[in-house]
Amino acid sequence: MTARFRSWAATHAGAVRTHNEDSFVNRPDIGLWAVADGAGGHEAGEVASGQIAAVLDSVPSGLSASEMLAQVRLRIADTHASLRVAAAERGPRAMIASTIVVLILRDGHFACLWAGDSRAYRLRGGELTQITRDHSLVQELVDSGAITAEEAEGHPRANVITRAVGTDDETIDLDKVMDRVLPGDRFLLCSDGLSKTLPAGELRTLLGMPDGVPPPELLIAAALARGVNDNVTAVAVETLST
Repeated sequence: MTARFRSWAATHAGAVRTHNEDSFVNRPDIGLWAVADGAGGHEAGEVASGQIAAVLDSVPSGLSASEMLAQVRLRIADTHASLRVAAAERGPRAMIASTIVVLILRDGHFACLWAGDSRAYRLRGGELTQITRDHSLVQELVDSGAITAEEAEGHPRANVITRAVGTDDETIDLDKVMDRVLPGDRFLLCSDGLSKTLPAGELRTLLGMPDGVPPPELLIAAALARGVNDNVTAVAVETLST
């Protein structure tokens, strides 16, 4: 691995909830990070997100980039099947599910895989770009022209996701984006508790703050100050010069 990284991660139950169903993975040693958000309104979301984090956190070192991608897909697919079996044992209407967003950095490139509305952003040269595209009802309404992006903010059905690990679908389809990485790039993985609470401009400012308080702590503190009504998780990654 030719690039060096530093990363920070933090999670909080939020200003309203007492139970945290978010989980994260922080593995700068192998260039792997993730955020999983137990699907709201379903049973045992914390079981789903925790199981996803556990299988990704146990990915071994020494894998090539292609092997890493394959392992991530395989482990998430296996977890999807396992969660569906566990839900079926609870009854016909039970669901144990979680969103997932994964970042892999290797050989001057990144790969981002996701399902649901947990997001990934990249900060480069002061410009914040959203890498992922939400798998959500509201995003589908925006894409179809039924509502505007502005109307999507605060929409009453903003919490309805259309894809997640552990849902009724027989298989899990992870979207993927790949691109080059430059020294100084900062990435943010977060649950929707953060992205639905802080505007993009504030995410950009806090993610780009110079050395001091780790960015996830700044971001979560800002979300708590705004009374975030969901669990909130942030993982920040910076690519360093070799």
